[in-house]
Amino acid sequence: MANETNDFSAALSNLFDTTGKLVQQSVELMTSGVKAFAQIVEPVAKTAIDLVGSASNSLGQVLQSASSAIAPKK
Repeated sequence: MANETNDFSAALSNLFDTTGKLVQQSVELMTSGVKAFAQIVEPVAKTAIDLVGSASNSLGQVLQSASSAIAPKK
């Protein structure tokens, strides 16, 4: 009887250890995925922001040139 209790306790302990390891590995996998996603998004976002800035500067120069061409000369 005592041996059966020890076997059950060992099996239960192994079950909880395995479950804990699975949860820990799942969390580590999600953390790694988030870090990888952030490393990919960061340069893309920076490039997009630079592109929007360059486009707005170009548009501003075009509008300034157009208004200079349209404006009456004194």
